[in-house]
Order: sequence, then C-alpha cells, then structure tokens
Amino acid sequence: MLDIEEHMRPENQSSVSEFLLLGLLFPPEQQSLFFALFLGMYLTTVLGNLLIILLIRLNSHLHTPMYFFLSHLAFSDISLSSVAVPKILMNMQTQRQSISYMGCISQLYFFIVFGCLDNFLLAVMAYDRYVAICHPLHYTTMMRQELCISLVAGSWFFSCAHALLNTLLLVQLSFCADNSIPHFFCDLTVLLKLSCSDISLNELVIFTEAAMVVILPLISILGSYICIGTTVLRVPSNKRLFKAFSTCGSHLFVVSLYYGTISGVYFFSSSWGSNDKDIIASVMYTVVTPMLNPLIYSLRNRDIKEALEMFVNRANFFK
Repeated sequence: MLDIEEHMRPENQSSVSEFLLLGLLFPPEQQSLFFALFLGMYLTTVLGNLLIILLIRLNSHLHTPMYFFLSHLAFSDISLSSVAVPKILMNMQTQRQSISYMGCISQLYFFIVFGCLDNFLLAVMAYDRYVAICHPLHYTTMMRQELCISLVAGSWFFSCAHALLNTLLLVQLSFCADNSIPHFFCDLTVLLKLSCSDISLNELVIFTEAAMVVILPLISILGSYICIGTTVLRVPSNKRLFKAFSTCGSHLFVVSLYYGTISGVYFFSSSWGSNDKDIIASVMYTVVTPMLNPLIYSLRNRDIKEALEMFVNRANFFK
C-alpha cells in the first residue's frame, strides 16, 4: 500500500507543463546585437523566398516543373525558419526561455515536417534536372503536370506521416525531473534524452524509418548527378558543359550548402562538444541556408533575374 501511495506522489508524476530552451544564451551586452542579427536573417529569409514564389506565380515563363518545385522549396524554407526563429526572438525580448509542453510538441512536429520536406524536394528537383539533361527530347512527356503534382504531394504526405509517427511515439513518453533543453528549439533527440521512459522503440524508428527519410533522398540526388555527369562527359563540349551548369548550377549549389554545412559541422569539427555542434548545425540549416537559397537562385539563375527585372519594370510603370 505504501508503495502505491509513493508511486502516486506528485514528484513522481510523468507530465511536465513546460520546458526551458537553453541552447542560445547570450551575455546581456550582446543581446541586442544577436537579436538584430537573427531578426535580419529571418526577414531576409521570409521576404526573399516570398519574392521567389511571387515571381514564379506572376511570370508565365516560369510555369515549368523546375520552378514549380522551387516555389514549394521556398515555402518550405519560410516555414522551416518560422518554426524556431520567432521563438528565439521572443525569448530574447522577454528574457524568458520557457516553452509550453504543447508548444514544444507542435514545434517538434512542424520542424520534422519541413526538414523532411526540404530533403524530398531537393531530391525531386535533382530528378527533374536529370530528365532535362539526360532525356531532353522526352522532358515534356516525362515531367508532365500530373507527375509533378504527385511528386510534391508524395513529399508532403511522407513528411507529415514521418513527423506524425515520431511525435505520437514521443507523447507516450514520461518526462520526470529535468525539463532543461540544451538547444534553441525542441529537437527530437534532445527530448528523448530527457525522458525517463523506455525509448528503445523511438530509437528503432529513428535508425530505420527516419534514416531512410534522409538517406534515400540523398542517394537519389547523388544518383541523378552521377547520371548527369556521365551524360555530359560522354560527348564533352564547352556548349554542353555550360548548358548543364546553367541548368543545374543553382540546385547543385543549394544541395551542397544544405548537406555540406551539416556534414562539415558534424564530421569535420572535433574542437567543440556535441551540444555545440548540434546547435551550430541547426542554426545553419534552420536560419542560414533558408536565407541563402533565394539569393543563390536569384543571383545564379538567368530566368529568375529576367523575371525580377520585368517585375521591377512593371512596378515602375504603374507608379
């Protein structure tokens, strides 16, 4: 009887009402500087990607599969950055690091959704570039509208299903003592470390289903570019090389930035602790990469440049 009563005491209950996000704590004298820095990067991300979406919508020359996928990538980048950065800015202003339990679970779900969606969309865009270069005569028939919509819908479906599965498994766990998260958002692996329940099923899902969500798109991207390189080098010419670079350059740059920053931080830096590496990597792909994507596509893409010039000229005409 005493054991039952002791088990039911409040201190042994498994629910928590909030977590503390302790991943980005700056000295008071640097708070304003970092607030302005994160706010500037977030506004650049939102406005830059919204401009990409607007240009693609308004310019009929950009109503092609490549830019259809790019518009969804731009939306995903805005959403991915919006999952974490507004909360960072609010915490800096209020000097409070807390986030409610439901807010934490919601943040986790949407972070997984848009993180996975970026992976799938980059893979889909790589396939589109493969068809454009390796099968140019059949491009319009292979990349028909129905297939493009199906690829994007499939990316959304698998991203949401993956996020839902991991979130549902997480809410079954108990969080007993420490509610401090050494991160600036509710990351799945960090939350699992805080749990006092058996997390073997969660880890099994992460190492199987979750690993496939990351590895399969990456394999697809590498396979597409290997085929592209083989096709281009089979009959090398300056004209063909230039066409391949102009067709794939922006996407290849984005892929290199996205995967390169993560692998660079995790595998080639040994001077920091694991928490520091996690935080730096997360800042790179939640804040920096979504901000740079529209700049890369606008600076390295002739079609986007022309659409932007037409948009500016049209805006000046109506003044």
